[in-house]
Amino acid sequence: MASPGPGASGAPTDEHPDDVAVPLPPLGVPPRGTSLVLRGRVLDRPAVMAIVNRTDDSFYAGARQLDDRAALAAVERAATEGAEILDVGGVRAGVGPEVTPVEEVRRVVPFVERVRAEFPDLLVSVDTWRAEVAHEAALAGADLINDTWAGHDPHLVEVAGQHGVGVVCSHTGGARPRTDPYRVAYPARPGAADPRDGVVQDVVATVRTAAERAVACGVPRASVLVDPTHDFGKNTWHSLHLLRRTEVLAGLGFPLLMALSRKDFVGETLDLPADERLEGTLAATAVAAWLGARVFRAHDVAATRRVLDLVAAVRDEAAPAAAVRGLA
Repeated sequence: MASPGPGASGAPTDEHPDDVAVPLPPLGVPPRGTSLVLRGRVLDRPAVMAIVNRTDDSFYAGARQLDDRAALAAVERAATEGAEILDVGGVRAGVGPEVTPVEEVRRVVPFVERVRAEFPDLLVSVDTWRAEVAHEAALAGADLINDTWAGHDPHLVEVAGQHGVGVVCSHTGGARPRTDPYRVAYPARPGAADPRDGVVQDVVATVRTAAERAVACGVPRASVLVDPTHDFGKNTWHSLHLLRRTEVLAGLGFPLLMALSRKDFVGETLDLPADERLEGTLAATAVAAWLGARVFRAHDVAATRRVLDLVAAVRDEAAPAAAVRGLA
């Protein structure tokens, strides 16, 4: 049996708790990440990027909104639940039937115009790797081009610069659009602190180079996001290690986007299908937010918003919404 502590028996003690030295380490809160600015709007708090896929075959059935009515309802729900950005995609990211540029424009651009008109306070992103689609989307009012295939079309970033819109610089390890990874490897280079850091080194080198090119092409520096792009050109071990190393990515001087929502690395870690990956996604989101990521692409807006608000309060970047316990 453990010995009772001082005063545990009820006997008086001369030692007051306030007089006992309790050494404490520094707080150790990771540095705050770089805030995103789009079209002059500064996003001071971590932002939610809601997903609307104008497809009928996206990997997560809850995000398939090819029907206009369903898609607009999803936009309204996202805005109500606290999304700052809407990410509209017209092509399934993974392997699937061909979607031509003309068809992608048909799915995405009129919808962007309508969202811009009906939800003027919502920032609009378009998920595409094609320069011609990016051009039409920017003309329709898009604020951001989310190039999830790492500059496969080298002219896309030039389009972003010409239109003065933001751009996401991603990492796929050289994978071609709409392909799955197979036995990819990222050997650690000199300077790695961990033998698994090869993927981190590759991501850092790739997105830093792409981001500086975007700035050179005319994209405002604060409107250039970097994204390690979990799952794309990576296995689950790679994606988990990138999550551990979020602080390194957040320190690159550009706003850091995390697209974690219901991805395969979450599913494989927990052995769960896409429709059961919410808790794992939110756990990963909390880790990334604590370590400095600033924008989170999400299927589940309300849950993600709550996680980010709680993490912001723990980081001492935001006050509790209604702190009355012990005060009223």
